[in-house]
Amino acid sequence: MKAHKFMRIVQDLNQKGCCHPQTLGSGGIVINKQEGFRIYEYVLFAGATFLAFVLCVSVGSVSVPLKDTMTIIWNSVWGIPVPETIETPSIILSVRLPRVICVALTGASLSLCGGAMQGLLRNPLADGSTLGVSSGAALGAVIAIAFGITMPSLPFAGTMIMAIVFAFISLIVILTLAYKMDFSLSTNTIILIGVIYSMFVSSVLSLIITFAPDRVKHITFWTMGSLSGSSFDNALVLLAALAIFGGVIVLHARELNAFAIGEENARNIGVNVKRVKIFIMISVSGLIGVCVSIGGTIGFIGLVTPHIVRMITGPNHKRLLPASLLGGATFLMLADLIARILFNPLELPIGVVTSFIGAILFVYIFYTSRRKAHA
Repeated sequence: MKAHKFMRIVQDLNQKGCCHPQTLGSGGIVINKQEGFRIYEYVLFAGATFLAFVLCVSVGSVSVPLKDTMTIIWNSVWGIPVPETIETPSIILSVRLPRVICVALTGASLSLCGGAMQGLLRNPLADGSTLGVSSGAALGAVIAIAFGITMPSLPFAGTMIMAIVFAFISLIVILTLAYKMDFSLSTNTIILIGVIYSMFVSSVLSLIITFAPDRVKHITFWTMGSLSGSSFDNALVLLAALAIFGGVIVLHARELNAFAIGEENARNIGVNVKRVKIFIMISVSGLIGVCVSIGGTIGFIGLVTPHIVRMITGPNHKRLLPASLLGGATFLMLADLIARILFNPLELPIGVVTSFIGAILFVYIFYTSRRKAHA
């Protein structure tokens, strides 16, 4: 009877395109050595990301030829003096390069979190904000900004630490409430608690702004999302967070495939459902906390990018998550470029651009998916 049930689950996995079983891995999870990204696919996605990166570094209020941009970056990496004929190395190295790197890492992180949460909760509207983690991180960062909480050695560390701490506190509160309600950490309960918690945090943010009138402009601009003034120190922090927390998420891609057929079926084929949920949620919380502390609240990256990437790679998380990393980086770099040049010399908050583009794309994706479902 158990063997029959197992084969039925495997067939469901195949029909959903989540995996193509060849061997049985640890924990009873079906794996396939060929289901990950192929070399040429990495090259294509990485090539598109690299082209967007070079374009975004070159173009701005002062445009720099692509050749000069590549020369400046190449010579700086290898310690070679920049030719005197190039007049704008400081603009590239001190302003645009650290900003674009931070934008790429933030987009990759948020997109990865969105893809993971959509797979974990089996909900196309899910991302880190659904849990209330983004709201919690924003609350911590706003408290640091409003009351001037800083650390002498690292000016941005106070905001970052507060954002991460409040992201984890938010996670604990949401998981505790969800567990007390149904003792199983069910998807619907987590989403419901996350939405309620986000509404509560929004009211607290308004209260804090009321008591910090001298910081209203700074807080308002920050909550709309902006990575202007980012430094290489910010980039190192984002890279470390992505390597640690993002690595945990990517390593659970196989378990996320099993979640596609439901939590109960995933449990039947050997997935420790609660452990996987907690590991991924903690990783998402930490990664979002770091991104929010540096770039503010940037919406729709975690919602829209995984949807677009899924149309290309399919639902298999062994392919979807790496592609979401590169796709999110590309999408946010191009959005940041639009924010910089659309109303030059006025610069838009990047969150405004992502919300505008993301809302349109998401409505289109939702409409087309509904038409296919009823066809």
